[in-house]
Amino acid sequence: MDASSSSFLSAIQASKLLTGAVAMAIPKSAVTTTPSFLSRHPPPLIVSSVRIEEKTHNSITRPTTSRTSRPASSTTALPAATKSSTTRKSPANDRRVVEPNQPTMMFNVLEDVINNFIDPPLRPSVDPRYVLSDNFAPVDELPPTECEVIQGSLPSCLDGAYIRNGPNPQYLPRGPYHLFDGDGMLHSIRISQGKATLCSRYVKTYKYTLERDAGAPLLPNVFSGFNGLAASAARGALSAVRILAGQFNPANGIGLANTSLAYFGNRLYALGESDLPYAVRLTSNGDIETLGRHDFDGKLLMSMTAHPKTDLETGEAFAFRYGPVPPFLTYFHFDKNGNKQPDVPIFSMTRPSFLHDFGISSKYAIFADIQIGMNPMEMIFGGGSPVGSDPAKVPRLGIIPRYAKDESEMKWFDVPGFNVIHAINAWDEEDAIVMLAPNILSVEHTLERMDLIHALVEKVRIDLKTGIVTRNPVSARNLDFGVINPAYLGKKNRFVYAAIGDPMPKISGVVKLDVSKGERQECTVASRIYGPRCYGGEPFFVAREPENPEAEEDDGYVVSYVHDEMAGESKFLVMDARSPDLDIVAAVKLPRRVPYGFHGLFVKESDLKNL
Repeated sequence: MDASSSSFLSAIQASKLLTGAVAMAIPKSAVTTTPSFLSRHPPPLIVSSVRIEEKTHNSITRPTTSRTSRPASSTTALPAATKSSTTRKSPANDRRVVEPNQPTMMFNVLEDVINNFIDPPLRPSVDPRYVLSDNFAPVDELPPTECEVIQGSLPSCLDGAYIRNGPNPQYLPRGPYHLFDGDGMLHSIRISQGKATLCSRYVKTYKYTLERDAGAPLLPNVFSGFNGLAASAARGALSAVRILAGQFNPANGIGLANTSLAYFGNRLYALGESDLPYAVRLTSNGDIETLGRHDFDGKLLMSMTAHPKTDLETGEAFAFRYGPVPPFLTYFHFDKNGNKQPDVPIFSMTRPSFLHDFGISSKYAIFADIQIGMNPMEMIFGGGSPVGSDPAKVPRLGIIPRYAKDESEMKWFDVPGFNVIHAINAWDEEDAIVMLAPNILSVEHTLERMDLIHALVEKVRIDLKTGIVTRNPVSARNLDFGVINPAYLGKKNRFVYAAIGDPMPKISGVVKLDVSKGERQECTVASRIYGPRCYGGEPFFVAREPENPEAEEDDGYVVSYVHDEMAGESKFLVMDARSPDLDIVAAVKLPRRVPYGFHGLFVKESDLKNL
């Protein structure tokens, strides 16, 4: 799973104001010294400071706040600092620290009542003492800082930057908090001539900037604010009062941009599916700048998936959005210059579904209508999330032509028990389409108990003439965050690199799968376990010769951040994708820990210069 800041909830939040933010904070010591992710006996809750601050690091340059001069007519500028608050400097990164004004402090007291008496964080999935334990705890920003290569040497093809997104709450929560609720932070390791520089920066979303300048949380949390009717009503009323008082405007976006990144049309975007993309760039010294919220000249409305698919051959990108009101699904794409093409609303999806990812082939787009959807009764009577599972629903896959102008050729195929959160790849065969994706078993635990999830990677083949669907598992292990050589998107691929859940959301290693093997065979051909209490994240494949059409599919490297919980240190690992043990060819010691996160990508130097 990842930070799928659901479009369901973003629409509800903006229109009905039925959520609430968590105010105040836990001291960092109360978070980082807790038991493991789902320990049953949490330490007592102690309220202290709200701002995350860490020891100052020596940086190669001072952090910059300058903005690019590149024109971007459809990129919304960030709001200015509020003038009514008292400010001071943070010693950690020269960032402004704001003391909340009186109205904000008054609203925080009311929010504190909700968090302590109406809706305290009783369930482990929303208790910050569990959710933010170990290396899930947030960190402060880090300006560009040189790293030490402690093993091997960095390959010459790693000329660019590996950037990974993930949740990192600006204020440590006191009330309910879900793993998906944190503000987006980008962790970039810029590599040039065998040297590496790490930088960690928040995506300067409207929410982040507004709350930074106010000195306290203002916007309600999406995934943890709907815990029952009373809590939703109370937080909704408080949010309405904040809006009337001018503290925030939901029309400017409520997203976190904490899920993934995408590069297309010579732009780099930080993504979260409850909002528009945020354009970002890397400076020449490795710093990260947020350019603003991007609506593609007014053509992109409300939100977009955090998993667009970029075809490296054509330069096009394909995407969608989904929501709680018809059309529940809308498909669209961007041309090679990043210009958005017209929407294709899909009205044949007759009820809202949790559509986090999709597949794309050379001819079709493939959508999964799964058993996770809106569950208002559980919210009202069970005190749970409005997004939940429906065991009576039969999952299905929808196939639509890649360049469809409308949904007239959309076809749906029932695939019982097939619940897809992430798609790995899809390709065309004669009169058929094949999809690779992890199937989430025990789907009812998807949001509440990720440690009970088992993701079984399957190869699904749909015969478009007969309608017959065949399914074959390719590994029995608990695998998610599967990736391929990006050049094989939409084409028949042989190799997949996937993260091992131990259990989710912690990742104990990576495997290489050969999906060309026969039916019902274990397809694991290589693997690497990181070591005792060492956990990583989503792997990413970087080709050794990306411009060589004759290169072997697996000729390249697998990269990931890995954290050693016993030593308290993080590394950047580079593994040989062709070796049977995914041998480490380079290890970079990072100047401070990188928290566990979600999705990332590698952007080559020539593309970074075009941003």
